[in-house]
Amino acid sequence: MERPRELYIDQDHHFICSSVSFPVLPSLHYTGTSLSLSLLLSRTQEDMKEDHHGHHHQRKLRDILSNSRSKPTAYIILLILTYALGYFSAPSKSSLSDNTTHLTVSTAAETVASSTTPTNSNNCPTAADDHKQFGRRCSAKVRPNRVRQKIVERVFDGTSPYDNFPPAHLARLIRPKRVKGWGSYGAVFENLIKKVRPKVIIEVGTFLGASAIHMAELTRRFGLDTQILCLDDFRGWPGFRDKVNYTPMLNGDVLLLPQFLQNVIYFNATASILPVPFSTGSGLEKLCEWGVLAELIEVDAGHDFHSAWADINRAHKLLRPGGVMFGHDYFTSYDNRGVRRAVDLFARVNGFKIKVDGQHWVIDSS
Repeated sequence: MERPRELYIDQDHHFICSSVSFPVLPSLHYTGTSLSLSLLLSRTQEDMKEDHHGHHHQRKLRDILSNSRSKPTAYIILLILTYALGYFSAPSKSSLSDNTTHLTVSTAAETVASSTTPTNSNNCPTAADDHKQFGRRCSAKVRPNRVRQKIVERVFDGTSPYDNFPPAHLARLIRPKRVKGWGSYGAVFENLIKKVRPKVIIEVGTFLGASAIHMAELTRRFGLDTQILCLDDFRGWPGFRDKVNYTPMLNGDVLLLPQFLQNVIYFNATASILPVPFSTGSGLEKLCEWGVLAELIEVDAGHDFHSAWADINRAHKLLRPGGVMFGHDYFTSYDNRGVRRAVDLFARVNGFKIKVDGQHWVIDSS
């Protein structure tokens, strides 16, 4: 038997999540749970019939009362008819237990657990489905040799961020070289660059550029012409200056982007590395919209589950066919905050196998 379509009642006593919206009949009793459409229709028909019979009985009652010579007799007849009408119009227990006229109670947990499709039968997204949606497909792919020009035009108004750097007011605040990273020199970088030989690399989470500079040196060693895009808001996180002994600040700006640019200049990697100074969420969505894809993507930004989960899903949309996505902190103290759980869930949902290289996770789409 086909499951009845479910409707929900809002605060204004209207049904929602259906092709129409209409008021709830006053005779229906509800408690905020979902009500089957068949119950609504059947009860509406019953009410109409009952109203018709009720009017018929009322006319008889008026005739009896008008023709009665004794008031006590009329009161007794009125009492008997009122009781009879109330008894026969009350809904029976069996009618509410019927398969087609039952109250359907569904909790949020049951909805999440049973959800397997983007929407339910009424095209209403569930919490679990919405959690797995990360926007539309990406635009037509930009050719690798045009990626740098695309970013310079869209992000920097056509002028390289390295031109005339540093400006005078920053020169005294940044160091000639200040490279700091975590897991930035693991064997996984050389292993993957040698295997994939990428034309475009997207790094999600950059900080001061240690990993990006290391990858630029590897691509030069292997004779590759590779463009590396570094996506980061370059704001750090609360308290990071105490942990890494990093002190410069100017009008509330911690100057991570200027120091990053200076590091890239110091290692002569300006032709290979470009910053994309936005949050990972908005930045990945824009790269997708612009059609900027990559053969190799490193995800190493937020370390809590929700941040890692969102970054991994958005980054995967930018992966060219046969590409590889990888990230740090699969086997570090940060895996307790959610990195490993996010990676494992992503692999399980999409049918990928996870490979481990040191502290890094690797997902190969080929």
